[in-house]
Amino acid sequence: MTNLSAPNLPKLPPLLVDKAVRSALLEDLGLAGDVTSDATIGADATAIAVMNAREEGIICGLDIARAAFAALDPELKFEAHLRDGDQVSPKTDVATISGNARALLGAERVALNYICHLSGIASYTRQFADRIAHTKAQVCCTRKTIPGLRAFEKYAVKCGGGSNHRYGLDDAILIKDNHIAVAGGVAQAIEAARSFAGHLIKIEVEVDTLEQLKIAMEAGPDVVMLDNMSLDQLREGVAIVDGRVPIEASGNVNFDTIKAIAETGVDLISTSKITMSAPTLDLGLDISIS
Repeated sequence: MTNLSAPNLPKLPPLLVDKAVRSALLEDLGLAGDVTSDATIGADATAIAVMNAREEGIICGLDIARAAFAALDPELKFEAHLRDGDQVSPKTDVATISGNARALLGAERVALNYICHLSGIASYTRQFADRIAHTKAQVCCTRKTIPGLRAFEKYAVKCGGGSNHRYGLDDAILIKDNHIAVAGGVAQAIEAARSFAGHLIKIEVEVDTLEQLKIAMEAGPDVVMLDNMSLDQLREGVAIVDGRVPIEASGNVNFDTIKAIAETGVDLISTSKITMSAPTLDLGLDISIS
């Protein structure tokens, strides 16, 4: 197993993890709890479960899985054999969980739902990142995430070797085409943003044409986004900017196009696919009586 992601992965805030896990467990257990386990398994029965990978990918979400089991029984022992960001092959053991059988089974689906989903995003991101590893460009996510899971999905992108765009509407200014239309032009929008923003807020502007880019550069944004431009336009845009600010490319990004986009010299390539189109990673939980 190898860990190829950023050396200093962010740690998910425990309060955020606990809130999400408890909400998911409440949804699953309802008002009556796990009636199947209560009906068929003794209250004191114990079991050992091994979580393992059924396919190749990148693991992500171990702390969330651990929290799911702990929420039902703090005495359950969760032993992770890997770290988030580790690459796994089929039949690789990911974690071993042991203790009260009812609690183990009650948390199983919530734990697997989170770790399979997030590992899928990390794995999909790694596939994009590998295609541009020979360039300076980084693949980054967008705000297109499942409501309530943004922090986790963006964490998964980092585990897969990608980069995060803004987390929400409140942590950076991103001037898009609709803002420009209402503001009256590129320069006007950037100037208004500059007069509004504090010294710690970055201003990025999205442009659709090279003429807009030239106007934008005169107004002094912190980052420019070249949206849905051809490869020739991207190369010309890189020349116009000439290293003065980071350049983000967006639009029509997929496995077939990302390599050529990266080779134009842009710094960032944003795509919603790494969060919205990622398949889950197949992980299973095999249980035996202890």
